Amino acid sequence: MNCKERKTGSILLVLTAGILWGCMGLFVRPLDRKGLSSWDIVFLRAVLTTVIMFVVLLVKDRRLFRIRLKDLWCFAGTGLLSIVFFNLCYFKEITLTSLSVAAILLYTAPAWVMLLSAVIFRERLTRWKMLALALSFAGLILVTGVLGGGERLTWQTALIGLGAGLGYALYSIFGRFALMRGYETYTISFYTFLLATAGTLFLARPGKVAAAVTDSTSGILLAVTFVLVSTVIPYLTYTLGLKGVENGQASIIASVEPVVATLNGILWFHEKLTYAVFLGAALVLAGIVIANRGTYEERREDQCDAGAGGEEDRL
Repeated sequence: MNCKERKTGSILLVLTAGILWGCMGLFVRPLDRKGLSSWDIVFLRAVLTTVIMFVVLLVKDRRLFRIRLKDLWCFAGTGLLSIVFFNLCYFKEITLTSLSVAAILLYTAPAWVMLLSAVIFRERLTRWKMLALALSFAGLILVTGVLGGGERLTWQTALIGLGAGLGYALYSIFGRFALMRGYETYTISFYTFLLATAGTLFLARPGKVAAAVTDSTSGILLAVTFVLVSTVIPYLTYTLGLKGVENGQASIIASVEPVVATLNGILWFHEKLTYAVFLGAALVLAGIVIANRGTYEERREDQCDAGAGGEEDRL
């Protein structure tokens, strides 16, 4: 497979992750009706993902369990600093402001990723990336309807919301570090959610979670499908996609998530489709297209190492 084909495949993997993450609401609402809190749902995702990935590694190759203790910080970064920290900030944020404002602040993540990656991994801040980021963010503002809310942000609310965006972004950063140290996607996902399980154990109600999902066959099926669709598959595809595209580009592509979530709300929960939502979705998609465009030099196959594909060659 040549560089161009590999990069296209990586883009599709990240896009798949964003689409699947956008389907999360289809499962969260039924779980919410079962009386589970937000932290209960995060714990459910983490513990079931850990179990599923444990079985996968056990069957696939037991050597994938091996990690070096000196690299444990990479998984603490993806599991604790990313998943647990971003959820902690995000759930606090939605108690302080509207869901639309919380979503906008959460999706400052692509900007965080681009800035951190420029400093840490020397990824270039090209005009295409900046334009893609601007279009995607403008689209998200329209999709969430935050412009007409007339809400004021306090410093506390803004900082917590930006913290959620930063935490969300840190998965790309620490995931890249783990990839550069030679770890497989399966290994990264397993230890990420193992540590996330430990981090959410005392914030959730494990007994309540177990009772809610085991009360019927449909409850068990709901929980397993939820974890496979919203966590196991997208985190695997996103992490694998990071091998072929830059962090900033991947983060912008994954911003298709709230668009898919909005469309699911319209299709399944009869939420209203407005012109603003339609235009916002179009802007987000335009941003994704532009994020995958580069200068002539960046697109030459023999210059593949100008992108994240070079990282893969060095693993």
